[in-house]
Amino acid sequence: MISTVSARRVHPAWWVAGVAFIALLGAAAFRSVPGVFMNPLHDEFGWPHSVISAAVSLNLLLYGLTAPFAAALMVRFGIRRVTVTALLLVAAGSGLTVFMTASWQLVVCWGLLVGLGTGSMALAFVSTVVDRWFVARRGLVSGVLTAGSATGQLIFLPLAAVLVEKFGWRVASLAIAATALLVGLLVWAVMRECPRDVGVAAYGATGEEPEPVRERGNPAALALRTLRDAARVPAFWLLAGGFAICGASTNGLVNTHFVPAAHDHGMPTTTAAGLLAVIGIFDVVGTVASGWLTDKVNPRFLLAVYYTLRGVSLFLLPQLFAPSVEANMVLFVVFYGLDWVATVPPTLALCREHFGPRASVVFGWVFASHQVGAAAIASIAGVVRDEFGDYAVAWYGAGLLCLLATAFSVSIRRIGATPKVPVATGSASR
Repeated sequence: MISTVSARRVHPAWWVAGVAFIALLGAAAFRSVPGVFMNPLHDEFGWPHSVISAAVSLNLLLYGLTAPFAAALMVRFGIRRVTVTALLLVAAGSGLTVFMTASWQLVVCWGLLVGLGTGSMALAFVSTVVDRWFVARRGLVSGVLTAGSATGQLIFLPLAAVLVEKFGWRVASLAIAATALLVGLLVWAVMRECPRDVGVAAYGATGEEPEPVRERGNPAALALRTLRDAARVPAFWLLAGGFAICGASTNGLVNTHFVPAAHDHGMPTTTAAGLLAVIGIFDVVGTVASGWLTDKVNPRFLLAVYYTLRGVSLFLLPQLFAPSVEANMVLFVVFYGLDWVATVPPTLALCREHFGPRASVVFGWVFASHQVGAAAIASIAGVVRDEFGDYAVAWYGAGLLCLLATAFSVSIRRIGATPKVPVATGSASR
C-alpha cells in the first residue's frame, strides 16, 4: 500500500531531486570543460584549433540530439540505470584521453563518449524526474534542477582551469573521470524509479499515482514514434520553434560571440569573460524564480514576456559595448542572466499539458531543437562578423527572432480549447 509521509520526515522525492541536481551539475561541468583543454592540447600535440573544435562541436550536438533517445531509454530501462551508464561513459571518455596519440581519439573521447554521456543527463532528465516524483511544486523543482546546469559550469570550470594550469590537462581529465564515477555511485545508492519503490505517493499527490509505464521494444523506435506523433500537434512545432530561438539567442550567440564582440569595441577579453560569468550567476536566480512562477502563472504568458524582453535587450546591446564596463552594460548582464534559461520551466509545463505521459520524450525533441538553433546561429554570427566587420546585424536579427518566439508562445492553444492529439504509447506493460 502507498503510504503518506509524515510532516516530520523529508519526502523521498526531495532526496531524489537532490541527487538529480548533483548529476545535472556534473553533466554541465563535464560538458563545459573541453574549452580549457584547447590550448594545452594544441601546444602539446600541434593539432589545429579547428580539429580540436570538431570534438567540442560533436559534444554540443550530441548533448542535444541524445536527449529524446535518453528519455526513451529511461522509460524502457529506468532512470537509475541510464544515468549511471551515462556517468560511466563520461568517466571513460575523460579518462581515456590521457592515452591519446591522435586527434581522432579526442573526437571519440570528448566528442562521442562525453557527448553521449552528458546528453543523457540533459533537460529531458529533469522532465522525467519531476513528472515521476512530483505532483505539487513541479515548476519550482524544474527550475532548481535546470539551474544545476549553470551552477555546474560556474563551479567546475574555474577549478578545471586551475588544475590544467598547475598540474596539466591529464590530471584535470582524471579528476573529471573520478568525479563522474563518484556521482555514479551516489545515483545508484539513492535514485529510485518512482515513489512506489519506496512505499510512498508522489510529492503533493492527493491519490494513488499510476506506476510509470515501461515500454517494450527498441527505445530508439519509441523516441522516433513519439516524434512522429508529437509532430501532429501544432503545439509541438510552436514549442520547438521557440526553444530553437532560445538556444540561438543564448548558447549560440551570446555565449559564443559576446566576448569577441566586446573585444571588437576595445574591452579586454578577461573583462568580457567575467561578464559572462555574472550572467551565469544570475541565471541560477532567474531559473529558480521562473520555476516558482510557473506554478502560479500561465506558462504561455511567461514565455511571451521572457522572449519579448530578451528581444528588446538584444536590440539595445550593440549600443552598450564600450572599452570599459558601464552601468548600462551591467544592467544588461544582470537582466540577460535572469532570463537565460528561465524559459525551461514553462516550456516543460506546456509539454506536460499537451503530451501527458510522453512529455519527457517530447521535451527531449524540443530540447534538441534548442541545440540545433544554437549551433546554427553560432556559425551564422561568425559569417556576419566576417562580412560586415562587426556583430550588429547578428544582434538585431536575434532580437527579431525573439519577437517571433513571442508570437509562437501566445499562439499555443490551451488544452481545453482544442482537442488533445494523443501520443501513441505502443506496447507497454506495468
